[in-house]
Amino acid sequence: MAIGWTRDGAVQDQIDATVKDAIDQVRSSLPEGKSLTHCAECEAVIPEARRKAIPGVHFCVKCQAEIERQCEG
Repeated sequence: MAIGWTRDGAVQDQIDATVKDAIDQVRSSLPEGKSLTHCAECEAVIPEARRKAIPGVHFCVKCQAEIERQCEG
């Protein structure tokens, strides 16, 4: 634990702010709007459960995983 010239709880406040910023960043990257019934990439049916879980989804799980893999590298 860091000690020094900070008030009590300052370190925890900084950790909380960092976590909040990360959550906000992830939420802002989630799709919005109406989900597609078929994948925009391969035209496979997107299951209703996926459409409900992720409003605004445009890709099936397989294509979404491929897109994310390409973004990593």
